[in-house]
Amino acid sequence: MNTETHLKDLDTPRIVLDLDRLEQNLKRLQDICTQHGVELWPHIKTHKMVEVAKRQIALGATGLTCAKIGEAEALLPSGVRRIFIAHSIVDPKAGPRLAALSRQLDELIVAVTSARQAEALNAVLAAVDLTLPVMQAVDTGLGREGSRSLEEAKATAEVIRNASHLKLRGFYSHEGQSYGRKLDEVPAAAEGVRKQLDEVRQAIDPSLPIWPGCSVTGFTMATLPNVQAVRPGAYVFGDLSLCQRTQVMPWESAAVTVLTTVVDHPQPGLALIDAGSKTFSGDKSPETALSGIEATTRKLEVFRVNEEHGYVRGEGVDDLALGQQLRVIPSHICPVLNLTDEVIVVRGDKIVDRWTVEARGKVR
Repeated sequence: MNTETHLKDLDTPRIVLDLDRLEQNLKRLQDICTQHGVELWPHIKTHKMVEVAKRQIALGATGLTCAKIGEAEALLPSGVRRIFIAHSIVDPKAGPRLAALSRQLDELIVAVTSARQAEALNAVLAAVDLTLPVMQAVDTGLGREGSRSLEEAKATAEVIRNASHLKLRGFYSHEGQSYGRKLDEVPAAAEGVRKQLDEVRQAIDPSLPIWPGCSVTGFTMATLPNVQAVRPGAYVFGDLSLCQRTQVMPWESAAVTVLTTVVDHPQPGLALIDAGSKTFSGDKSPETALSGIEATTRKLEVFRVNEEHGYVRGEGVDDLALGQQLRVIPSHICPVLNLTDEVIVVRGDKIVDRWTVEARGKVR
């Protein structure tokens, strides 16, 4: 039985979720999508939680995007009826799992990321006599999966047309390179991605939708013409990338913090906390190489991490008392949730619930 009622009652480190901020973040983007007639297929790789997915669906999300089959399986209790798995599936062992998922959903969509992968995916589905709609990936600048040229996109689409168990559903991208943009550069970046996707659509099948996907561009992308759906993930919580680097979300909207305790002062100007890379992950902000910033004053920085320690510097660091708790906004929120079994849900400093991270570790 949990007897803790306030954050001060908890041992640390913990992952803390501000429920009011979460609900505001979810509503903000859903309202934009609804206003512009755009479908929202949020990527659950960020939160990995049934409770958050339920709220997204209740607000109007059309379906959910998942990175792996395991995430999709874990999120079924949310009541989701439509899922897009945005990853290259080639393993024959995936066939029975896809067939089982398909039977439990109104629509299961999978990704085609190249002509060779389309052929491998078709073989996976043929082995279980399953035909699925596919979204074709377009590389819009990240340099990861997807067609690098219009000619390559046409060739991939031709493979899909000739595949017995694939049906082209539309075109998607992940414009992750937008995380390097400043706030005033985001609209132009979003429009550039939209134009590139639309060029592919017009050349292959103008009747099909385009589904860009990124939290940096998502708020803008949902307002652009001829965009049928957006697939952001980190918008639910925010982090240093969204709330400080690009500033597409205000600092006050950051919904998840790492609750940590000051455990030592090895030398002047340095404090140690009990949260390290096993809590923050190894991801750091690209420009400043920070793992996190203290949420309230924004003057204390976690500038280095070992597995179980964080190194803190900044104004007032020598005034921190041993045993004092800090709440830190992490640099990249997605891997943080994948490192914890549960989140502590609060309103203010009062604990109101604990949510399990059902899709933690679901990387297959």
